[in-house]
Order: sequence, then C-alpha cells, then structure tokens
Amino acid sequence: MDGSTTAYKHITVSPIAGSMGAEIQGVDLTALEDEVFDELYDAWLRHHVVVLRDQEITPDQQLAFALRFGEIHYHPYMKGMDDHPEILEIIKEPGDQYTFGSSWHTDQMFNPQPAKATMLYAKETPSCGGDTIFANMHLAYDALSDGMQDMLADVKSWCSGDKFKQGGRPQRKDRYAGNAQMLAKLRDPGNLQTESAHPLFRTHPETGRKALYMGNHVKSLHEFDEAEAEPILDYLRAHSVRPEFTCRVGWRPGTLTIWDNRSVQHFAVADYNERRRMHRITIAGDTPF
Repeated sequence: MDGSTTAYKHITVSPIAGSMGAEIQGVDLTALEDEVFDELYDAWLRHHVVVLRDQEITPDQQLAFALRFGEIHYHPYMKGMDDHPEILEIIKEPGDQYTFGSSWHTDQMFNPQPAKATMLYAKETPSCGGDTIFANMHLAYDALSDGMQDMLADVKSWCSGDKFKQGGRPQRKDRYAGNAQMLAKLRDPGNLQTESAHPLFRTHPETGRKALYMGNHVKSLHEFDEAEAEPILDYLRAHSVRPEFTCRVGWRPGTLTIWDNRSVQHFAVADYNERRRMHRITIAGDTPF
C-alpha cells in the first residue's frame, strides 16, 4: 500500500514520497462528515502519515477529531495544557538548546500499550526549517534478509521511558534543561509503568502487516546480554532509517499531521532558531503482538 494512490469520492490524496506519506485535500475539520472521515482513515492506514493543510480549529475541535481515532493517551512524563489536559503544547523559543522529539522514536514505546496515533497541529512555525522526518517500519522489516527475519522472529526489545543508555544520553530532566517551557511541564509518572518488553517485529492490528518496531526508547533486547544485543540493535537502528524508507513533512500554521505509531518512527529536525508552537494529542493504543 505504500506510495499507492486510491480514488476516493470525497478527498484527494497526493503522495509525499514513494515510501509513504500523503497530503489530503477536501477535509474540513470544523464540519467533518462521517463519509469523509472514513476515507481519511483509510488513506491514513495506507500512507501511515497524512497531512492536512490550512485547518483553522480550536483545541476543542482538535480534541473532537482526535477522539474519532480512539481514546486519548496522556503522557506520563509531561503535563498537558491547564484548560485542555489532553493537549501537550510543545514550545521552542529562540535560544533554546533542546528540541522536543529530536531523536528517532515512536511515541510512548515504553508504555505497555504504546500510543496508536499522534496528531500534531502547528500554531506557530519558523520561517523555514523545523520539519519532521518519518521512516516506514513496514518497509524496514520487508528489507531485512530472510535470515535476519527468522533469527529475530520471536525476540522482544526492552524499552524504557527515562533510563537511556545509548550514546550516553541524559535523563529527561537534564535534557529539558535547555528548554525552560518544556522543563516546566515535566512531571513524575508516579506508579505508572514506564518500562516494557515488546516484539521486535510487531503486527499491525488493522492491516496485518509486519513492522520493525524500533526507536530511541529501546534499551536492549529482552533476555539478551548487553554485548549480544548491542551489535544487533546498532544494525537495526541504522537500517530502520535508510533514506529510501523516509518522507519529510514541512510545517506552516494550520498544518495538522497524523501519523501511525504502529508503522513509523519520526524525528524532529532542530535546524531553526525561531519560536515554534505545536499542539499534540496522542491516541491510546493496544498491546503490541
């Protein structure tokens, strides 16, 4: 389904890249009819990342749209907006040293039931830069050799929300120190589970496709020694983001992008020094299998 085009009655789908991603025309989120949503959802499953331009919506309207995808997932480490706790406002000011999401990852992978989808709505954007890159994990799985697929078929990764090891990355509170507004949103997850084992190869519950399930929350391979796991993970990290698996989304105010965390990784590019303000909602998922 990647890169394919399908004729719809109500919407127009323009692929972004051969690997995945599409811009969708014909959608008005202030008056979204069921028939239009059904086509949009089908296009989303096919293309994994869909982009809607020139949407002027309120937080309540964004929340209503998100609820059509499923229940809301609340970030265990980050507080939402005071009047809309379902929405995480992501802000970067000129001079901030930390960019939220600036590593390859899939959202909430450390959760026992990771996020199904993420919806990001642009409120303020830099004059240029600040794009998001996505990588198609179905294509990454398909491109592995038969031998690698067979060897790792039943292996699980061990994922952590804060105990990062790869590359000596600091914990959240230390990383966020370079962005005061995001640091102020940081909270203690309390007794919520923030470490989990998940299949290295997961099956999409709606399409049945296999995907390589990777991201920066992967700490090791479950029940492997570190010396055994690291060479495999190093290879898979590099393999999973090969250029031919990717697409890139540029932002402007009014752009809303929805991506499928069961199918993609993403990376926020930190190539700007202007104010950027986004509203993010994540949709609750189920247990990977």
